[in-house]
Amino acid sequence: MKALVTGGAGFIGSNLVQYLIKNGVSIRVLDDLSTGYQKNVKDLDVEFVFGDVCDSSLVKKAIEGVDVVFHLAASVGRQKSLNDPRRDAEVNMIGTTNVLEAARQAGVRRIVNTSSAAIFGELLTMPIAEDHPLNPDSPYGVSKLAAEKQALCFSDLYDLTVVCLRYFNVYGINQRFDAYGNVIPIFADRLYKRLPITIYGDGEQTRDFINVTDVVMANYLAATVAKQSGVYNIGSGLSITINHLAKMMKDISGSDSSIEYAPMRPADVRHCRAEISKAKNNLKFSPNVKIEDGLVEYLKWFEEDRKVIE
Repeated sequence: MKALVTGGAGFIGSNLVQYLIKNGVSIRVLDDLSTGYQKNVKDLDVEFVFGDVCDSSLVKKAIEGVDVVFHLAASVGRQKSLNDPRRDAEVNMIGTTNVLEAARQAGVRRIVNTSSAAIFGELLTMPIAEDHPLNPDSPYGVSKLAAEKQALCFSDLYDLTVVCLRYFNVYGINQRFDAYGNVIPIFADRLYKRLPITIYGDGEQTRDFINVTDVVMANYLAATVAKQSGVYNIGSGLSITINHLAKMMKDISGSDSSIEYAPMRPADVRHCRAEISKAKNNLKFSPNVKIEDGLVEYLKWFEEDRKVIE
């Protein structure tokens, strides 16, 4: 099997590429390195294509000769989309359409499309099932929902199986800190620098954290097990408070960073937990990495990666 991984030099993409190679899949990566890192794939046996999914002619060339596309390239994050909603829409909507159309023209029969829990917006029920109302409250959520709808539309109109995976809070190796990052790399950065950790609100809000190893497996199962197009929540099915997360990370790191509290940010959801029975039943998906074990692995990697940078 030959696969194209868009965004393959990024956090999740590079972990997926490593797994696919180990399982005998020939890999081509398309990445513009805007958030990915060349070093994530430089020692791997991949064909690397530098470029943007908004470049339709380049996407068309990158898809030639592949059997499956894992579409992970995206502009990610609520705050980033608020700062630049036009770029968010271009990458997530137009970029996804370019991938879908190129796949259709090339005769590719399967696409695994990355979606997001951000498409749900304000949460009305818990845990969150796939049929929860979709009312995104950020440009990012809107663009990911539009991309998902477009992907499913293509699957209805053409001979194309599209499996959309709605990620919850993914963390793990190769996830570096940036201004728009997930709470775990933000905390890791503060702990490493021995600076105070800031928690917004009382810290009793909950999140569903899933290790990237489990997300990679979900992608592989979507490409090999799924019998038809569909959407799936990909989370751990569990949730923890941000207070508990901060304490675990402090204990694991041995950092003496203090914990400070700031006012709750507007539009932050109070609780979040994925209902994953559909993925378990249809994809045989079963998350295996406990948050405690995943954080130990991640903080060790984070410290080693920082030492290399410094």
